[in-house]
Amino acid sequence: MRRSPGKLIELPWPTSYRKYGTSAARPPIIRISNGTFYRHHPNSTLAQSASNLNPNPNLPLFENLNFELPSFASPNHHWAILGPSSSGRTTFLQILSGKHLCVPPSARSFQYLNSDEIEQKDHQLRIPDRAIKRVGFDGEQGLGTQAPKGAYLSARYESRREMDDFSVLDYLRGNTELNPFEDASEKIDVASLEQVIRDLRLGDLIDMPVSNLSNGQTRRARIARALLSKPEVLLLDEPFMGLDPPTLLTLSPMLRGLAEANAPRLVLALRPQDPIPEWITHLIYLKGNCQIAFQGSKQAVLQELRGYINDVKQAKVEPDMRMPIHSLHEVGHTLTERGIVNGLESPARRANKSHQNQEQSSVPDKTLAGLRSQKSDSQLTTMSRDGYRLHDIERADIGEPLVEMEGIKIKYGNKIVLGNWRQEIEGETRDGLWWQLRRGQRWGIFGPNGSGKTTILSLICSDHPQTYSLPIRLFGRSRLPEPGQPGISIFGIQSRIGHSSPEIHNHIPRSLTLRQVLENAWSDTFKGVPKLDASANDRINACLRWFEEDLRPGSRRQGDEGELAAEVAKRPAWADELLFGGLPFGSQRVALFLRAIVKQPDLVILDEAFSGMDDQVRDRCLLFLGHGEEKTFSYAARKYDSNPSEPRSQGHNIVESAISKAGLAKVGGLSKDQALICISHVREEIPGSIREWVCLPEANTAQPARFGRLDGPIEGDQGRWDEIWGM
Repeated sequence: MRRSPGKLIELPWPTSYRKYGTSAARPPIIRISNGTFYRHHPNSTLAQSASNLNPNPNLPLFENLNFELPSFASPNHHWAILGPSSSGRTTFLQILSGKHLCVPPSARSFQYLNSDEIEQKDHQLRIPDRAIKRVGFDGEQGLGTQAPKGAYLSARYESRREMDDFSVLDYLRGNTELNPFEDASEKIDVASLEQVIRDLRLGDLIDMPVSNLSNGQTRRARIARALLSKPEVLLLDEPFMGLDPPTLLTLSPMLRGLAEANAPRLVLALRPQDPIPEWITHLIYLKGNCQIAFQGSKQAVLQELRGYINDVKQAKVEPDMRMPIHSLHEVGHTLTERGIVNGLESPARRANKSHQNQEQSSVPDKTLAGLRSQKSDSQLTTMSRDGYRLHDIERADIGEPLVEMEGIKIKYGNKIVLGNWRQEIEGETRDGLWWQLRRGQRWGIFGPNGSGKTTILSLICSDHPQTYSLPIRLFGRSRLPEPGQPGISIFGIQSRIGHSSPEIHNHIPRSLTLRQVLENAWSDTFKGVPKLDASANDRINACLRWFEEDLRPGSRRQGDEGELAAEVAKRPAWADELLFGGLPFGSQRVALFLRAIVKQPDLVILDEAFSGMDDQVRDRCLLFLGHGEEKTFSYAARKYDSNPSEPRSQGHNIVESAISKAGLAKVGGLSKDQALICISHVREEIPGSIREWVCLPEANTAQPARFGRLDGPIEGDQGRWDEIWGM
């Protein structure tokens, strides 16, 4: 069934679902037939409790849903669910695991779990909650209730250990109770334990307290823990977010082996910009508000997406506002054992390769390549997605040092976790990490999970206790007093730094309102009283207005262009009602990004700050980081946007905003007096302003850190990204 003009039609229920071998003996493990789901019963009091913030508290979820996950199939069916953050990826996985009310109740069944085969295997697997496990990485779960988080950021770096500082090995074995019942510990197969430790590269971490794990290490440990429970189905919600390229390339083949052996069956939930493992056979693409746009084989869904984009561009159909084509330009990347193959190769990269006479074969027809016309290609080769020239050899004006590290080594006992190398400095070979960050510089810090990236940030932010004893100067001063100069306090340091990271996300109080989260940039602690003036309030209000549609999903701006000045003067009162803990994960990330930059600190640190955002939201944040309210994307349909014909960036028109033209902008981009540090494993999340980089070696290799300088945004040349990672 194809699209009709102006309307998207879901693909029909694929008849091939019931053609797998031995279907009579082995029914599907999950079957949903014309089921509609609700968070509350439609007739309950909760379902009728509307409010200004939530006028539709109990909308139907995935109306008349049809889906079937075979217990065994030939050939195998390996599913991935794609869609933006507001589309319901996590909700779909929750439905598969038995969550949410199904109407009619008989529409959802787990027939294979009721079979004699499962009874003989383990009668506990008859319960969907035991047989179907979901592993999510939404910033709320961490390592789960089995691994308590530290009370403060520096706890993970301290040498003192509490009774509940369980090791990774304890966590994997399930030995995380202070007073366990005699038979409460799980019986973990030794061979399975050794296998997941090897496959997920946890061998060097098994004796480490779980509270000391980095973001990427935590993800690997959680996947390993889920695999050891041997579920029948494992639902992985954004499994690749935050993983470094080497781990990504080793994780996908391991997951493939599990999926092909049906031990367990896997369903992945991915963002549109995430690479799709080549072994995935079937896709569901979601549009906004828990609705399916396309469903079927991978090739068919990608073909439907390609056809939809072409039809919209040629005005054959009206664009679906829940699935704008600019949100699809990164869909279709393929994760292979050799690396990521771009499904929609950027025109910037094509132009660069042409310039270097390194033309490669055309992208296969089955991807989303070739969706743009030649006319648009010619317009897309001048700027990065955040408004920087793709080839830029000019050096920025740099000022005084903000961070000086002279031979840093971080040791826990006899183990050196950072700086275990010798480095060439001014013609001499010296021990440890030597590094300097100056005003005006834009640095990227890269390296595998566990290589010490977050440790470097902890030294800069003075969360690490060893900051006192190491040769480090922060903002021109030492932590300890020097002759004629007092030491700099931790509050003095952190007042000059804006920081967004998974660790900050873990510790920020969920009870704060959205406005309080941004005001917290002027506080000494997470719950401290902010010291605000009129300028601070203006900046906070400007950020809230600019990102209203991202912070308050479903909101739309109203009013006429003539009311611009009056609208800008208004206080966004809705931010006083929204609780941070009640926001979608992507919106929480936006709020923490704004908290890091709103004060215009001397140093901005973005550690995986854009993970969990959709590509469209991420690009708006990147543009705001570089240009503030002065520049915008014409596609955003914002009240303050203008839409002239100007050179385009990677998929968007970047134009001067109406609010800038009117001289009403309160927030600008990074200034020459500020410095930036960015950490990310995702190429698209690196700001276009990054020019200096350091790539840390894998822990315990004794290889030196590698330094370099880019001649333009990473987006402009895949070779720049490959050089950083030594590929």
